[in-house]
Amino acid sequence: MIKSSLPRLAGRLVKSIAISALLLGSLAQAQTGTIKLLVGFPPGGGTDAIARTLADKLKDQLGTTVIVENRAGAGGQIAAQALKAAAPDGTTFFLSHDHTISILPLVVKNPGFDPAHDFVSVAGFATFVNVLAVSGGTPAKSMNEYVAWVRSQGAGKGTVGVPAPASVPEFLVKVIGQKYSLDLQAAPYRGSAPMMADMLGNQINAGVASVPDFIENHKAGKVRIVAVLGGARQAALPDVPTFAELGLAGFEDVPYYGIFAPAGTSKAVIDRFSEAVAKVIAMPDVRERLTTMGLSVGYMSPQQLASREQAYAQTWARIIKASGFQAQ
Repeated sequence: MIKSSLPRLAGRLVKSIAISALLLGSLAQAQTGTIKLLVGFPPGGGTDAIARTLADKLKDQLGTTVIVENRAGAGGQIAAQALKAAAPDGTTFFLSHDHTISILPLVVKNPGFDPAHDFVSVAGFATFVNVLAVSGGTPAKSMNEYVAWVRSQGAGKGTVGVPAPASVPEFLVKVIGQKYSLDLQAAPYRGSAPMMADMLGNQINAGVASVPDFIENHKAGKVRIVAVLGGARQAALPDVPTFAELGLAGFEDVPYYGIFAPAGTSKAVIDRFSEAVAKVIAMPDVRERLTTMGLSVGYMSPQQLASREQAYAQTWARIIKASGFQAQ
């Protein structure tokens, strides 16, 4: 009887050793091999700048090179598909905000990925708000002045740039138009950088995007942020009123930034990367840099980030449905 059980015990031992070796191998590769941090938008935009700020510090925490790889296009959809296709070995991560993770699956019938099954949350590190900014070519210095200026341009028609089609900024353009009885049309771009280039060239008179996308040019006086979303004024923009103050309530649930890994990535790798993110955003210089970019910095564990993503998606599912938008 003892002899007959030996093969089974040996088999279990071999299997256990193999699993341990696989986990250790994945962790070792994450520690010694180059780590790619995917970004779904072009260089020069707010998300790219945030990713490079973190990557520069993460390399010291992880003891390996961390490079930012831009897979721009389709509102982050290309980068998300690349994450899904990546091996779950701890060498590929995805830094994204709410649009790709929470919104795209609501507005695109076949995005090529399912966050609930294809990704695993690693760490959240900030929240932010979307804002309306006007270009230097308009005389408006406030929301009311912008509304009056649009009305003076002919039947209240205006075009507002947004960094991606079927995004939260695009839905906000519709809501703003309805609120002020303006015929506003969203002009989708492939990221905030090309949208900003057109605003700086006065080829488009206004844009809706995140604070990090506008903050530097706002401080330089090249564009003017006239209203912000969220439940309170932003520390980086204390003189800019919220939309709620202006009478447009209902958008207090603010977007988030997080880091994700391919499904199947080991808990050991996820925990180590998550802990590294927590340490990096606690550094005074990193926190100051992200705060000046318009972010509210705060660590979210993998479980907290997953819950945040699900709650945000549910909120916007109701808003999108009420708008009558049909998934494309």
